[in-house]
Amino acid sequence: MFERYYHELLNFIAGRTGCRERAQDVVQESYARVLASHGSTLPAQPRALLYATARNLLVDQYRQQARQPEQTELDEDSHAAAPGCEPERTVAAQQQLDRLLHAVSQLPPRCRQAFVLYKFDGLSSAAIAEKMGISVNMVEKHIINGMLACKQAMTDQDAR
Repeated sequence: MFERYYHELLNFIAGRTGCRERAQDVVQESYARVLASHGSTLPAQPRALLYATARNLLVDQYRQQARQPEQTELDEDSHAAAPGCEPERTVAAQQQLDRLLHAVSQLPPRCRQAFVLYKFDGLSSAAIAEKMGISVNMVEKHIINGMLACKQAMTDQDAR
């Protein structure tokens, strides 16, 4: 079951970090932690748990880097950075992710639920409608509102 989410999670994290090698490390560690904490029993929502674990690992890495700026400078001087792992891109990607997550968190609960089921869980509008007990038309309105909120969050940042 976990293999099903590997490439999706890898692409998600690579987009946030700007570095595919770093993303591979984060995804591998995420899988290891989830498997270590749940053993052979499958968690109720493995995808959500993997994403949350990966995001937490990224936050931990950023905090660790902030605490050790001298070591980071030494590492950068002694090793050439991998392509796409520039600190500016990493910070920009994290800021973009934070804006989007904030925009989604501000959606009304039912709108947020439909949007997350569609964008993160990959469910169809019909499946979401059945799961939530609402019409497909209402699901599509919720998804549109979620997309507009995300677009607005990005537009607001670009205007600054």
